[in-house]
Formats: sequence, C-alpha cells, structure tokens
Amino acid sequence: MTIVVGYVPRSDGLAALEAALAEAARRDEPLVVVNAGADADPRGAGRAQRRDVEAMCADLARRGVPVEVRQPARGLAPADELLEAVRTCGARLLVVGLRDGGRPGSGDTTVVRLLAEAECDVLVSRFVRG
Repeated sequence: MTIVVGYVPRSDGLAALEAALAEAARRDEPLVVVNAGADADPRGAGRAQRRDVEAMCADLARRGVPVEVRQPARGLAPADELLEAVRTCGARLLVVGLRDGGRPGSGDTTVVRLLAEAECDVLVSRFVRG
C-alpha cells in the first residue's frame, strides 16, 4: 500500500509532509507526494520549485522512505488531484495539512471534501505556531 500526501511549500504543507513521513516510516510504506491544482500554478507560491523537490527527495531517501513526487499541471482542483492519486495508488492513507488556525469546516473546503470523499483514511495535520 501507499501513503499519499498533499504538499505545498508553506507551513501546512510541511506539517503534512512530516506527518506523512512518520506514518510511512512506521508502516514501512512508500510515499507519494502530490503538489497540485490551483495552489500548484507555476505563477503561484504553491508550486514547489525543482531544487526544492530534489532536496526533499534526497532528504526522504536519506531517511529510507521510498518517494514519488507528482506535480500534475492539468489545472484540476487540489482535491481532485489528491483523490485521483489515492485511487491510482490504492492508497491506505491520505495526509493533508490544515492552514494556520484553520479547522475542517471553517472555510478549508479542500480538507472538508477530502474527508468526505477519500476512499481511505485521512490524517489532517495542523501546523501550530510556537
């Protein structure tokens, strides 16, 4: 089985990546990192740069976690890309981050939709400023 994680290069994406990494190591399962949708628009801040992806992959390899990175550019919503990755990977777990101060249902429609529609368990990781 596989763990899919939604990633954007900001605090909620990093929190999700760390939570997914811990689960992948604990379960001895590969990780699929998806940087997608509107947040991944090449003009926007959500798209991870090539050097950042390469550094992330190198770090995960050092930690012994097999990883695949997907950066689809189909223009679909992040939730659609993540749900597609869950389906195509046969994922056991989907990990997503929650924006600073957010709660599912308080405006983060991507997380609410994923909780309702994912065909696997969903772990929501929240970045806490401290």
